[in-house]
Amino acid sequence: MFVLSNAATPLYVRWQHEIGFSKGTLTVIFACYIVGLLGSLLVSGVVSDRVGRKPVLLPALGLAMAACAIFASASAVAALIVARLFSGIAVGVVSAGMAAVTDVAGPGRRRLAALLASCAMVFGAGLGPLLAGVLGKGVFVLEAVLLAAAVVAVVRMPVRRPVAPAKGAWVRMPGVPRGSGGQLLMGIAVFAPGITATSFVLSLGPSLLSGLLDTTSPVVAGAMAFVMFLTATGAQFAVQRLDRRTILIAGAVSTTIGMAALIAAVRASSVPLLVAAALLAGAGQGMGQLGGLSLLNSGVPASRLAEANAALNVGGYVPAGVLPVTAGYLSDAAGLTTGATVFGAVLMALALVGGLVVLAGPPAARRK
Repeated sequence: MFVLSNAATPLYVRWQHEIGFSKGTLTVIFACYIVGLLGSLLVSGVVSDRVGRKPVLLPALGLAMAACAIFASASAVAALIVARLFSGIAVGVVSAGMAAVTDVAGPGRRRLAALLASCAMVFGAGLGPLLAGVLGKGVFVLEAVLLAAAVVAVVRMPVRRPVAPAKGAWVRMPGVPRGSGGQLLMGIAVFAPGITATSFVLSLGPSLLSGLLDTTSPVVAGAMAFVMFLTATGAQFAVQRLDRRTILIAGAVSTTIGMAALIAAVRASSVPLLVAAALLAGAGQGMGQLGGLSLLNSGVPASRLAEANAALNVGGYVPAGVLPVTAGYLSDAAGLTTGATVFGAVLMALALVGGLVVLAGPPAARRK
């Protein structure tokens, strides 16, 4: 599913030249994914906890296949918007998918489940752009095959339907049980700046590379995105044995330094600094995501886990949708250098605040 989430990234610059639309429109297309994802998160986590993982995951995989077909034949902005929206709705079921990984792992391996679910997310998100850079629109044919394989895997997944009676509204802002709010806040405080930074690289990174290298090659843009998420995956394995508070603080520091590197990159027109910014952003997202999921897995019962995961994702994806779009339109009005500089400064401040929130958070963030 996460291969699809970013598979279109290296192709946006090509579509931009073929169809003709501004950087602001480009970020709006990108943000439609966030809109679909957030709408899905309002429903999928609660429904998954009440009716089971499979009844939620299987329709999402079907919608993802439809998105592949639309992307492969897209020749207008409207088609790209619909495909991105469908992709977001499908990927919004990530809360149910991550909870399913925890269900299969069992109570004794919850920390490992958080690591595997988080790494699957970021590695898939990075693999999509790389495949698209090499295969072009052919990536959506390959992705359809991967999704078909995922359908088989979900059908065979050894998970049981919930037996507890449903309580509360079916469509609501996802949350956590009483007493777990502090852990959720700490996770969002670091995960949100991290995923917002990677969202900026995904949406406007190809345009920055195009200006710095004078190339619209999807291979170059896809490779940068892949390396960014490969770093996110590697960072999680590197810090998995640390306590949760240390992981979150490291994530906040990485995002902060990454945004400083982004500002320096656009000011100095430096490709190496831009790549460094992408790598640090990836590490920041990876550690923020792992720390947040680990906190929730350690304290939230299985009957509320998908909803809790959805709450973490909502907290992260709202700024990831709003801030890059704002930066895109600011770039149209004042230039890409100004837009990227302002974005980097705002996100540096948010990452610093996130680190302070973790430092002031409850001691439960430490691994027992």
